[in-house]
This record gives sequence, structure tokens and C-alpha cells, in this order.
Amino acid sequence: MTTTIPELRKHLRKARRRISRFQQRKSAQQVLNLFRLRLNPQFKSAKKIGLYLDAFGEIHTRLLIEYCFAQGKLVYLPVICNMNQHLVWVRITPHQYRNKRFSHHGLGMREPLQHRGVHVSKLDLLIMPLLACDDRGTRIGMGGGYYDRTLATAYKKPYRLGLAHDLQVVEKTLPRESWDQPLDALLTPTRLLRFKRYYGHPDVPRSF
Repeated sequence: MTTTIPELRKHLRKARRRISRFQQRKSAQQVLNLFRLRLNPQFKSAKKIGLYLDAFGEIHTRLLIEYCFAQGKLVYLPVICNMNQHLVWVRITPHQYRNKRFSHHGLGMREPLQHRGVHVSKLDLLIMPLLACDDRGTRIGMGGGYYDRTLATAYKKPYRLGLAHDLQVVEKTLPRESWDQPLDALLTPTRLLRFKRYYGHPDVPRSF
């Protein structure tokens, strides 16, 4: 087991990129199946849903995005605001998504062409990527801090759901710094973990 956060990030970046296309497709379908089965209360009540466009080996989100469109949900994607390095959330239509109306950011991900977005607190459900998560909801991202800075200004909303491959769930308890923003739940291809989100001593999770 790697012992430092930089080592853990390096290890999981490589492991995530080694996942085959076949396994990615399988994982995306398994996640959708569990999402429909286990996350009904949060999803049914949500009108505005934030998602991400996979770019670095994350769980692929195409099936989830199309499912949201099919259920009449409003879908929002993140854009980095250069002024404060926070994320804003831009609504996309099915036409924009299917016609790949995106720009390419220098960090390697795609963003909606329109950059006028809403604050994250306007979303009801936020489905977010990560590099690692422990069994208490502590999330480790890619290192840019965009989600942490953004969510620090929206404690109560939205509901925070992390998406990850099973290999990204680590056994050891990850350190939680004062600026780290924990999850409400974590969804993998095989399970859903729910957490009590607060600082201090995290609650033991419930696995469904």
C-alpha cells in the first residue's frame, strides 16, 4: 500500500488508465444499473444534476448523462472559472451533448462552449469524479482542488455522489484536511456506500 497522497495519486492514475475499454463499458453499465436501483430518492427529487465528461480513465458517464436526459432532468457540466479557479456549472441540451459541442481545456478535459454557468449550490445532485475514497467519505481528487474550493461555498446542497472504480476505494483511512470536502455517498460498479458528511470523526458507512 502506498503511504503518501502523492504516491497514491500516481499509483491510481496509472491503474485507472490501464482499465480496458471492455471493462470501462461494463463498469459504466453496472454503475447505471446500481444508480437506477439504489439512488432513487435522491435522483427522483433532483431537477438539476451536475455530471462530468470522463477524460482520464474515470467511470464513463455517457450512459448516466443519457439516462438523465431520458428522465427529463436538467444536466450541467463543470467549467473552470479562470478568475477564482472555482467551477461553474453550465447546462447542456441533448443536442449539444450528442453533437459534441465542447471546447478542450489545457488540463486535458472537455468543457461546454458556453461559459456562463450557475453556482454549485443551485444543483440538486452532483455526480463527481475522484482518484481515491476511503470508507468514511474522504475524497482525494486529481490535485487541482477545483471541487474542494467550489464545494466549500455550498455546504448543504447539492447531494454529493462520487463515482469510482472499485480499485479506487482504499482500505486505509485517508487524511482529511480542513479544506477537503467529503462525500455524501460513493457509487462503484459493485456497491453504494453512504456517509454522514461532517468534519471530525466520520461516521461508519452503511453499504447498500
